[in-house]
Amino acid sequence: MPRVSLDQVAPNFSLADYRGSMISLSDFRGKKNVLLVFNRTFT
Repeated sequence: MPRVSLDQVAPNFSLADYRGSMISLSDFRGKKNVLLVFNRTFT
């Protein structure tokens, strides 16, 4: 996936939430602000 530049709309993607339910970014478009936090774990 290409890097998103400043002031561009983020591309749609889906991820599992902490309960295992799939959520898409498009589910929130035009409804709410979205804050993404990626927690990287190193083993």
